[in-house]
Amino acid sequence: MTPAPRLVVVGDPAGRRVAFFQDALRTAGLPGARVVSWPEVLRGSARFASGETVRIDSPGEDAEADRLLRDVDDPARVEGTGLWYERFTEAVAGLARSVTEAGAALVDDPAELAALFDKRLSHGLLHAAGVPVPPSPTSGPAAPVVRGWEHLGSLMAEAGMRRVFVKPAHGSSASGVLALETNGAGRVQTTTSVERGPDGRLYNSLRVRRYTSEREVAALVDALAPDGLHVERWLPKATQGGRAADLRVVVIDGRATHAVLRTSRSPMTNLHLGGARGDLDAARAAIAASGGRWKDALDVCERAAAVFPGTRCVGVDLLPTAGWRRFAVGEVNAFGDLLPGLLGLPGSGAEGLDTYGAQVAAQFTQTGRTDTRPTHAIPRTTGTSTT
Repeated sequence: MTPAPRLVVVGDPAGRRVAFFQDALRTAGLPGARVVSWPEVLRGSARFASGETVRIDSPGEDAEADRLLRDVDDPARVEGTGLWYERFTEAVAGLARSVTEAGAALVDDPAELAALFDKRLSHGLLHAAGVPVPPSPTSGPAAPVVRGWEHLGSLMAEAGMRRVFVKPAHGSSASGVLALETNGAGRVQTTTSVERGPDGRLYNSLRVRRYTSEREVAALVDALAPDGLHVERWLPKATQGGRAADLRVVVIDGRATHAVLRTSRSPMTNLHLGGARGDLDAARAAIAASGGRWKDALDVCERAAAVFPGTRCVGVDLLPTAGWRRFAVGEVNAFGDLLPGLLGLPGSGAEGLDTYGAQVAAQFTQTGRTDTRPTHAIPRTTGTSTT
């Protein structure tokens, strides 16, 4: 009998992500993972041992980690993502060295994490690989860096774009995202969850709002630009029940295993901003009615994940365009698996498993005790594992 793997997860010890992962290990009959906190990693006190397998999870739920990464006094603050990225990628690189020197193994590729957390770089890689993405004037390492509102207007004019999404290059969860609209008469408006405080600082809000004066919009863009901005054409989305719709598709070891339809009355479909889970079966029917195939939608997601072969689980934001016939990839998320209660797609090999259970089945039970591996565990489809 092969011994069970000795697993370590780097994350928030009190967070939901670590709890779900530990639950999945117990359900699979595996020992719980040793937990290393992000503050330990960021302060250089994390230690690893020979024979351990180390999984990196998001630092996003850890307030102390956020303070160490961004130097902010309030987790609701929007600014600081540029510093967050610099410190996060440096910490991950250092963690990878520590893991290697200890004789342990890291599940995912640190260089790919760095690319995934820069929307400009990841968009450029997807585009170069032929994955359909919204057109962008900031895509790739050679693209211009947005300096502020006036420069953004020039880039939009040169690209012939009047409706764009302006995204913090290193942001997540729609923090700081602006759905920006202009017209030939000089009118400007943006929809966003950003709230500007009396002190001029930017804060995340759970209420989506609209700014309709150029002065207000310019102030937002100028405040966000120093952290880095990514700009892409605002594609008209498909709708369900009069609400804008898109999909989050989880891809594990090259196979699309889970999908959730997200709908909203605003351009942002994130569930914490008032979005709601839609009817996935109705969406699949709409795709079929348009002459498209659900398989093709999943194939786009798997092609996007294949651009990052050293990252064994990603969440792909798939944008169905109006009419449900065509698809584009909005983003690929390194930590896009936090979808509580969502079970695997029929035929995916992950039926009956949530996103964490599917990862455990695919990535850990194969090297663990053979008598505890679920009979429906996902077969590996790539040879890129770093474990």
